[in-house]
Amino acid sequence: MSAQVALVTGANRGIGYEIARGLAAAGMRVLIGARSAQRGREAAEKLAVAGYDVSTVRLDVTDAESVAATARTIEQAYGRLDVLVNNAAVLLDFGIAPSATPLDAVRRTFETNVLGVVAVTNALLPLLRGAPAGRIVNLSSELGSLTAATDPTSPTSRMPMVAYNVSKSAVNAVTVSYANELRDTPIKVNAADPGYCATDMNGGEGDYTPQQGASVAIRLATLPADGPSGGYFNEAGPLPW
Repeated sequence: MSAQVALVTGANRGIGYEIARGLAAAGMRVLIGARSAQRGREAAEKLAVAGYDVSTVRLDVTDAESVAATARTIEQAYGRLDVLVNNAAVLLDFGIAPSATPLDAVRRTFETNVLGVVAVTNALLPLLRGAPAGRIVNLSSELGSLTAATDPTSPTSRMPMVAYNVSKSAVNAVTVSYANELRDTPIKVNAADPGYCATDMNGGEGDYTPQQGASVAIRLATLPADGPSGGYFNEAGPLPW
């Protein structure tokens, strides 16, 4: 099997869908991970009609059995995984002050945005180790930058969401942790900031299209052997932690 195999979580729409499209356009066999099997099939069918090698797997990153089943499916079908893009995320506290944020919203955000990344990565790491040069890309956000958050001139400091922003700061730390563990392997682990994209998550507002936002994740998923690992990037280059 010559084609690389990629899994993109939360890929039935928005940035995840465009990442899946971009990786498929690069010649990869792409699995669209989606909580809804029907929505996953619909997304995969749209890309398949365009001539891409795309299928779907039902994946709820907050459900241990769903994650384990996805790992079994990939192992049985392909025996390895070349690219993992942890894209699935929720935004539950947009426009809500930290002091007014329900604790349950913080808990649910971390369950998907942080614990989901760890669960999926741990389950699929043996398959990534079986690839010649695995790539892990974790979707982060500039809102997770502590440097930006503490700069009063930065827009990030004016959006102090205690659930979403802090979850993305945690994703950055998770990224560094895995990059350090895998430093002596061919696997590269990086965090990607797609920018403020117009998606369903934020009500269709944004400075970029989902396709534009997907470009940095696609680039990090296709890094050459001398590419970086343990970094935090947007399309323009490295971001401050």
